Amino acid sequence: MPFSHLGLCKPILQAIEDLGYTAPTPIQSQAIPIIISGKDLIATAQTGTGKTAAFVLPILQAFNKDRLLRGKRIRALILTPTRELAVQVAANVAQYSKHLNLSSLAVYGGIDTEPQKQRLIKGIDILVATPGRLLDLSHQRALYFDDLEILVLDEADRMVDMGFGAEVNKIIERLPEARQNLMFSATLSEEVLTLADSFSDGAMSSPAVELSISPKTTTAPNIDQWLITVDKDRKSALLSHLITDQKWDQALIFIEKKHGAAKLVDQLAKRGIVADAIHGDKSQASREKILADFKSGKLKYLVATGVAARGIDIGNLSRVVNYDMPFKPEEYIHRIGRTGRAGETGEAISFVAWGDFKNLCAIESRLNHIINRKEIDGFTVRKVVPVSILNYVRKSQPPQQRALSAAKPRASSNANTVATENGPQIRKNKHIWG
Repeated sequence: MPFSHLGLCKPILQAIEDLGYTAPTPIQSQAIPIIISGKDLIATAQTGTGKTAAFVLPILQAFNKDRLLRGKRIRALILTPTRELAVQVAANVAQYSKHLNLSSLAVYGGIDTEPQKQRLIKGIDILVATPGRLLDLSHQRALYFDDLEILVLDEADRMVDMGFGAEVNKIIERLPEARQNLMFSATLSEEVLTLADSFSDGAMSSPAVELSISPKTTTAPNIDQWLITVDKDRKSALLSHLITDQKWDQALIFIEKKHGAAKLVDQLAKRGIVADAIHGDKSQASREKILADFKSGKLKYLVATGVAARGIDIGNLSRVVNYDMPFKPEEYIHRIGRTGRAGETGEAISFVAWGDFKNLCAIESRLNHIINRKEIDGFTVRKVVPVSILNYVRKSQPPQQRALSAAKPRASSNANTVATENGPQIRKNKHIWG
């Protein structure tokens, strides 16, 4: 199905063509008609599936008509968990709307509020915001929500993980009831569903449509996943060896702690490898420059904490490295989804120490397959990592997560349409968002 069959106007289709896209992804082909119809939507889709365009394009279509924009008002609000993601989404909005007479803006913390307040004076059609900065601007009466038509909660699972649930609810309380609600998330945990349910005030005429695109256990088939078992104290030496021996052109390297990111950059520098890091202690200007250098290829090796890397969208990224294994299997899928996009091949390499065994078991159970292991000469481990147990369930999981691992699909009293890759089907669900 081409984009022209989705009900999009010519200026939007022209922008899509300018960007070189020829056909919509599954999330786009199913979500766009639903959103254009005005229905609320809860969509589950992994990173790299084209979800941003899935909600941006129909918003642009809805706003493609003359309407007087009042000062300090916004028509659509897109909430994102991180500054990087806000910048990326705003850039996408600008690209898709370049042939339309619409305004857009990203507001986020870490920079001066005054330029943002000045841009808001005349009103903004589409505002992309992080929760904290949006509340700050609202408290300063720099913007008002009484003209809001559409709310998008992007990466809702990350919102929950980062503790933004309370702030999101404060924002919801300020919004008009008569609005369209769109939620996009990589997973639908109980915490995410609780966040969605908390928006309901009984005002909805019908439940939200649920759309699930990414199968639970899949990752992109064009990503070559492999791991190396390594002692913790030899990780930096192993990374340096792989970079130089295999002549890596570029790599996004995930690490858990921000102090560890800075330390790794120093260790690589001592071996003649130029790298940089992004983490929560970096200024926004510094983070944006580092990301720009990495995207342009000027910087070849970027070390990032998981939170800081959220929203990084780099075309043709050759490989990602899990220098530290993530605790959650979903995070592993997010990370490796940064490579192997748009039909390109990619490589995902994980460093697994003896203490990572439980994490590895949980990840491979989620994938439903054992990740290929490779041995590197000169890096024989002192503590051998056993072969994984595919049906392993981490005993330290929170009770609700353990319950979810064995739970049946949710069901409650109100029927609504659930769209999947196999087409729409009927399921039961409670009223969500009002």
